[in-house]
Amino acid sequence: MFIKTSNHGPDWLQQFANAVIDLPEVMGMYRLSSDTDYLLRIVVPSVKPYGEFYKRLSELVPVSDISSSFATERIK
Repeated sequence: MFIKTSNHGPDWLQQFANAVIDLPEVMGMYRLSSDTDYLLRIVVPSVKPYGEFYKRLSELVPVSDISSSFATERIK
């Protein structure tokens, strides 16, 4: 899950980190050096729980954009 934000202040980052740490679906959180600010590695069993997670995350912390990519097959 890719997160973009227009707020890069320490208070927002602390709020975001605290929210993400408490979400069991999140396996990792990374700051990126790209047009996207953060990457969340999440694990959910299907699309419906993904939608529920998306909604919950977007209610916890204000962000500019959330986008995702899904693995369709594990090759290795």
